[in-house]
Amino acid sequence: MIELTPRQLPALTRWFPAGSPGPAAIGEHVLTTGIGQWWADRAEQPRALAVSCGGYSVLRGTPEALSPASLAPLAASYLDAPARFGPLLDAAFSPFTPWERMLWTLQADPQSSTPPRGVTVRRLRVADTDALSALGPDAAWLHTSWGSPLGLAASGHAWAAAGRDGQLHAIACTYFRGRRYEDVAVYTAPGHRRHRLALACVTALCEDITARGHIPSWNCSVHNRAGRLLAWTAGFRLMREYVHYTAGAARCAPLAA
Repeated sequence: MIELTPRQLPALTRWFPAGSPGPAAIGEHVLTTGIGQWWADRAEQPRALAVSCGGYSVLRGTPEALSPASLAPLAASYLDAPARFGPLLDAAFSPFTPWERMLWTLQADPQSSTPPRGVTVRRLRVADTDALSALGPDAAWLHTSWGSPLGLAASGHAWAAAGRDGQLHAIACTYFRGRRYEDVAVYTAPGHRRHRLALACVTALCEDITARGHIPSWNCSVHNRAGRLLAWTAGFRLMREYVHYTAGAARCAPLAA
């Protein structure tokens, strides 16, 4: 697949879901923020199109327009694709496995949460960039959909539980911002868990999302018991279950440009 430029996109965005919750909002997020990539089998009148951001990809179109090698740009990502792409994707990536997921939307009031003394729940700001980076590799995924720690810190779409020393104990942020839904992501630093800090951050973020006229959404693995419990206590309720795919390394070398 080849990478498309922004000027080629307006006529192609109809291929992707609009106003949908969860990772389906990737296309809208990339269009809004400019962070991410668009791919197609060809520049003019493409038959297959993909958008990637933050470790997720959405693929649409006709499988017959692609070869396993052409899908190399989508390696090492979580893939949303119709079932008709299954055989092609299985031939393109190793491993390639289904990933059962749950999609939630905010439908109820959250349970109460009071941060410990000395901890303040507030909007993340640019001055927090170094503290965000200091959370280390385990938290690096949190800002990939915003391009960098600075991108997330400056986005206005994240809330943190911060100590008096400026260290960040927990963060909740919009991972993908769509025109109707904003998909929520959360991280709590080891040593600060079980204090309901994540719940406090998610609650503040959801109030912010609602004030923007959007609906908070949440997606997690069916096996993520902690994620499901946090979603429930924050007021999210199950909307549906679905299947994503985990794509490993490309089986074939990328095609020459």
